[in-house]
Amino acid sequence: MINKIARSVADAMADIKDGSTVLIGGFGTAGIPNELIDGLIEQGARDLTVVNNNAGNAEVGLAALLKAGRVRKIICSFPRQADSQVFDGLYRAGKLELELVPQGNLAERIRAAGAGIGGFFCPTGYGTQLSGDRETRVIGGVHYVLEYPIHGDVALIKAERGDRWGNLVYRKAARNFGPVMAMAAKKTIATVHEIAELGTLDPETIVTPGIFVHQVVQIERVATQAGGFKKAA
Repeated sequence: MINKIARSVADAMADIKDGSTVLIGGFGTAGIPNELIDGLIEQGARDLTVVNNNAGNAEVGLAALLKAGRVRKIICSFPRQADSQVFDGLYRAGKLELELVPQGNLAERIRAAGAGIGGFFCPTGYGTQLSGDRETRVIGGVHYVLEYPIHGDVALIKAERGDRWGNLVYRKAARNFGPVMAMAAKKTIATVHEIAELGTLDPETIVTPGIFVHQVVQIERVATQAGGFKKAA
């Protein structure tokens, strides 16, 4: 019987190895799998390459992982915001490597990994420092830069509902990078707020099929604070 429901976050995170590339879903604070990130901190894996749209908020979630000294390199499109002090301090001290990738390129590089594409040409970044020394071509009169896929050893994502086969449904903006990251990783771990009985999820609403998901962990609902904003006094 296929049953991908993990007994705990700790069980789901147990075999993540040092040096892994970890794809972490989320956009700002929407859809960040904080419980899985906390579990990764407890698990102890280090020398990680982390891929996320941002570089952490305040000192929780991804920022806590950075502060714990577990990350060697971060690949993201938006590393700085009002409360990115952990990233700022580590980067300025030379303790964290940054690969800055335009947001659309980041999403497409991850999607390309899941689709089995070895590379693609994109116009974004042409003629800037972001293009580096990568190959360029003129196609249809437009300048393009060669981009490579981003593969993950593991993806940590947050969904709304799931079943024991690993089928996932998301909630609004919390969906963001989750679906493409699930496809691009060797192992995908997802948190959900609700475990649905098998067959009760409408197939037309399933965004990530269970074939891309390896473990599902049920978590409680916790209110999300907007990144960069302070709570009212």
